[in-house]
Amino acid sequence: MLVELLAVGLVVSACLAIYLDEAVCSIASLACMFILMAVLYAINDAVFVAVFQLAVSAGTLAVLFLAGEMLSEKLEKGKSLRKIFSVALLAVVLSLPSIFLSVAVMPANVSPGFSFADALWSFRALDVILQGLVIMTVALGIAIVLYEQKAGES
Repeated sequence: MLVELLAVGLVVSACLAIYLDEAVCSIASLACMFILMAVLYAINDAVFVAVFQLAVSAGTLAVLFLAGEMLSEKLEKGKSLRKIFSVALLAVVLSLPSIFLSVAVMPANVSPGFSFADALWSFRALDVILQGLVIMTVALGIAIVLYEQKAGES
């Protein structure tokens, strides 16, 4: 039952991250989604993935938060609470199949003697490097946009 509730929270926070107009609220909802996803990984005995998910999401959220604060304009009027609740209710309805349907869990093919570094660099080294490259590219792009915005003001 806990996994199903986490799945519902994951879907609701993902939908709110897309729907909300205010950048800070959207990023906070995205942070909630990342944390719930890491908890789901940890519950399913994928602790390495959970730790890596938290590490990558922390960097991603920091970059998105800074970009959202610097680049987004402030809204005078936000969306009504009723519309936000209707989106949250729709997300709950969308997540109902995860409550009533089950998926078979496949056991991992990793022996318990592996360390985190062995599992990370021996099996998924290319993924780790490419995800780091994506985060670096996003940070570099935001730095360029902020530099051009500052140069345009002077």
